[in-house]
Amino acid sequence: MRRHGPMRLPGSLLPQLSVLALMISTALPAPLALASNDPLTGPRTRLSKDWVGTRALAASTPVLVLAGHADSQGIAGAGTPGEAVALFGAAPMQAGIRDELFWNLAVAQEVARLGQRRGLAIGFYDPPLRTIVNGDDPRTNWSVGREHVRRGGYAVEIHFDAYGPDGFGSGLIPPLQQPLSRLDEALADAFGGFPARFRQGLGAPRRGIAILEIGKLEGPLEAALRNPYRRQATVEAIAARVVQAIEAGLTPGPGGPGTAPLSPQPVGVGSVPPATDR
Repeated sequence: MRRHGPMRLPGSLLPQLSVLALMISTALPAPLALASNDPLTGPRTRLSKDWVGTRALAASTPVLVLAGHADSQGIAGAGTPGEAVALFGAAPMQAGIRDELFWNLAVAQEVARLGQRRGLAIGFYDPPLRTIVNGDDPRTNWSVGREHVRRGGYAVEIHFDAYGPDGFGSGLIPPLQQPLSRLDEALADAFGGFPARFRQGLGAPRRGIAILEIGKLEGPLEAALRNPYRRQATVEAIAARVVQAIEAGLTPGPGGPGTAPLSPQPVGVGSVPPATDR
């Protein structure tokens, strides 16, 4: 496993008050995060959450954060280019990779950095190659995440959903290899919840890895990420929400470990077919 420092993005030298103002306006408390259209991450999935996570995880449970599509560039399942590139002719954030991967990496690294600073047993894995055709190669997200879960840890892969009608919004697609946990519930409470067998079971959940869709890569969310004066604070605000949810899902309380509230079931499938979900 390779651990990396945070991806420091341009614009991080803004006046501290400006950054603080954005953090306050976007790192919302839990009750506001239940709105169907979040001020930071946009619409939540309207698909029916058909699961409840009750399994308690120890506060010391090791968490592995992965960046979706980090091993599938240039092949099927490379991730969305985002609305700005696909529809409005903007230049990709980094040559050779889709914009979704660029932001997946930024958020995943910041989640690991912030989580470690707050005392969580959390790490980040980045595959050594950006294109690994065999999904079961031992170097892929899927293989490393599956092994981490087999050893008793929790693995979550960060994604941004497709823009336009192909995307469904933010939400957790839960793992399928073990009883669902209060940590799954905490992430669903913060971002929304997809059906357990979404797309008949995607590759990562079938291997025990949760998928966290941060939001559709379009509109105000993508604009904030691409704005050089707001992107660092936006990434930090998203990461803070993820870390707060992880803490809530693992923290012991009167009811035992992981006392986060059970998330509501929204009314209402993702942006990638099952064969190309990497």
